[in-house]
Amino acid sequence: MSELHHLLTFPTRPITEEQYIPTLKHYLQSGIPATYTLEQVAAYETSQQRKTSEANVQGEQEEDDDDESTSNTTPLHILARSLPKDLTNDETVIIKQIMDILFEYGAGWNFLDYENKSIGDLLLENPSVSMNKDSNILYQRVIEAGISAELLLRKVNGGEIEFIDSDSESNEKQDPTESSTRISESKELDGDQKVVHTANDADDATAADQNTYLQTQLEYTGDGVALVTKENRDGVMMDWETNIMEIASKTIFPDINKTSDAIVLNIGFGMGIIDTFIQEKNPKKHYISEAHPDVLAKMKKDGWYEKPNVVILEGRWQDTLNQLLDEGKVFFDGIYYDTFSEHYQDMLDLYDIIVGLIKPEGVFSFFNGLGADRPICYDVYKRIVELDMAMYGMKCEYSLLKIDQELPDWKDVKRSYFNCNYYYHPRICFI
Repeated sequence: MSELHHLLTFPTRPITEEQYIPTLKHYLQSGIPATYTLEQVAAYETSQQRKTSEANVQGEQEEDDDDESTSNTTPLHILARSLPKDLTNDETVIIKQIMDILFEYGAGWNFLDYENKSIGDLLLENPSVSMNKDSNILYQRVIEAGISAELLLRKVNGGEIEFIDSDSESNEKQDPTESSTRISESKELDGDQKVVHTANDADDATAADQNTYLQTQLEYTGDGVALVTKENRDGVMMDWETNIMEIASKTIFPDINKTSDAIVLNIGFGMGIIDTFIQEKNPKKHYISEAHPDVLAKMKKDGWYEKPNVVILEGRWQDTLNQLLDEGKVFFDGIYYDTFSEHYQDMLDLYDIIVGLIKPEGVFSFFNGLGADRPICYDVYKRIVELDMAMYGMKCEYSLLKIDQELPDWKDVKRSYFNCNYYYHPRICFI
């Protein structure tokens, strides 16, 4: 193990500035990278042993370098794994200072180690962090690093988002996005939409590409608990979301006592859970935007086209909503967004349309699975949405829902798209 890694196991207590900060700065200023991994240490030691062995064998052909490791156990991982469970407040302040220095020297916030854990995952294993994660300065420091990385990457990439992705490609970029609103986690996040449900396999074309998804056959399971892709069994929507949808259906009515006067829009029908709740409130007009032919066929079969207050917008919202915007004839009291196989970049594009279609007192919400395959990614995205909506003069407020008793075991679908035991329900309106 390198001297830097050893230092971050905190071999000496108490953890003081004099004991740790000068030594840490010395190592980093001497050229030891803040991203130096245990895997690199092991590879170096193996190569040295090989060279010694080969030197004793005449004519032995030099072997290729060690296989690339897909894990990155960085100094920050060592720090997070080594946190004492009896940290004092003074020691926590010093560790925060250590983290500041490592990030200043280029440490990545979302690398995955040999156990497929991020720094945030490891911090949350410490009871003193997990019990107060929203106020814990160490966990919040990682969130700040994630936000900074996202904003920087937007600048570097000319506005394109390459965010919370947990695969090896994102690790090479240091910071990746599922993450997902049913966003599956691709380069944009853990980030494909169910945006807002996140799928973990960014290479899966069904989740990563909307055009492919729209040509993929869907199936409503016989017991009515899920909508899945027929071949791959990717979960497009599942009934564990029912409570979330009921709450959301109330959110998008600015005045719950005057629902009969409201005009609302739901983007993405899926299983029709939120639309059923909306219908119970008997709004003046209920617009539904849906693009997938199998879902549209189900809607026709179930009589949604015949409901007197329902308007079906067939096609991609990128087309149908822009048409509404151009016509300028309808404005909404409430808008909800929940699609599959879209990315956070699509949400940013949607924001441009939302501000033109929603009434001044209107409310916007969405199924929030952004980065939900890892708590740290989910918490970073929570803040990212707040920042982005503020750019439009809108505020995003969250209700915290405990959903650990509602999540399924995922045995009937290929991948889980939500792995946090809590849910941030967003309510967005003009400031």
